Amino acid sequence: MWRSAASVAGVKRLMSSSSSSRGRIAAVWGNGDFGRLGHGGLDSQWRPKPLVFLNDVASVSCGGAHTLFLTESGKVYATGLNDYGQLGIPDDKMYTVEPTLVPGLPEGIVQICAGYYHSCAITADGGLYMWGKNTSGQLGLGKKASEVVSVPTKVECLTGISVKTAALGSDHSIAVTEEGSALSWGGGGAGRLGHELKTIFGILSSNSEYTPRLIKNLEGMKVKKVAAGMMHSACIDENGSVFFFGEKALSKLGFSARKDAATPSMVAELPCSEDVVCGGYHTCVITSGGELYTWGSNENGCLGTGSTNVFHQPERVEGPFLRSPVSKVSCGWKHTAAISDGRVFTWGWGGANGTFSEEGHSSGGQLGHGDDVDYTVPVMVSFDSPVRALHVSCGFNHTGAILECGEA
Repeated sequence: MWRSAASVAGVKRLMSSSSSSRGRIAAVWGNGDFGRLGHGGLDSQWRPKPLVFLNDVASVSCGGAHTLFLTESGKVYATGLNDYGQLGIPDDKMYTVEPTLVPGLPEGIVQICAGYYHSCAITADGGLYMWGKNTSGQLGLGKKASEVVSVPTKVECLTGISVKTAALGSDHSIAVTEEGSALSWGGGGAGRLGHELKTIFGILSSNSEYTPRLIKNLEGMKVKKVAAGMMHSACIDENGSVFFFGEKALSKLGFSARKDAATPSMVAELPCSEDVVCGGYHTCVITSGGELYTWGSNENGCLGTGSTNVFHQPERVEGPFLRSPVSKVSCGWKHTAAISDGRVFTWGWGGANGTFSEEGHSSGGQLGHGDDVDYTVPVMVSFDSPVRALHVSCGFNHTGAILECGEA
């Protein structure tokens, strides 16, 4: 809840000065280390705080310790940690504390995504630009590319192929083309790329792909959504079927009959699905009817089921979502956020040890409830001003949302 008069004044100023964006603003909260919240300092925010540095923001993507913003005019801004060039700023700044324009991108960016240490942007004509950490080939720029690429660089091997959407994980990347083909690249540990592992005389030769590679087992399907987590990935085809690949360790993601799945397998227990997202070790799916299902590791209650029990199969999240459908969902390391009827709900891990925090002090707040308590069920995030949530994104231990201001 925005308690300060300055915060409320900031919202009103943004509303009056941004008629073209219909009063859209970004609010970011949680761990403030390295300036990832973009508020001009390193302080953590226990409740949502409006971002006053941008007034035509269209979307937000929260990564490991950095955040990307896309404006309605197609420009990309970045804030936070820059130790691997993930901000795309061509200087030696270790971090920035407020959104800084990412140079070197063409006009008209339509989509952004922040991974743990890398970032990407997609142009209106389907061009893919990537930057940041590249130690496992997660930028898709080829084996000779530098391990750190600090400026946006076009993935030239995809020239002539239109990329529709992309998802970035810890050190791997997945994309869908306009035709519905799924491509993956980067670190392939635990099978998270969806490819058969490479072996020579029965010995694993490499688990990395340095350029985008077609996921053969999804060939012939039209994929519409992809998601990338820490050690696993997922996608949805045009029929609403969910496919899962990567780590399936019993203690984390279930599927007790198998440890890992190097090729995609369908999650048969789900109804027709519209969206899928992956967190650290948990997964969320929104069905065509607006129902939310979760499964996987349930540390700190990140599944929203009312307990911390591991679920090996999809379990429906009920509570407030029995009354109104879920339209958006996002997973962090061990917390989750969703939008239902224009309201933001969060649950899971509430605290974190901050790099700059005093010893014994938790600098969390990624749930936005004003404390560092774990919540095992969805709890609505409160705002002082009348807002309607349009988009939400979870990072490692921070959260961002796009809000439309208006009368109650």
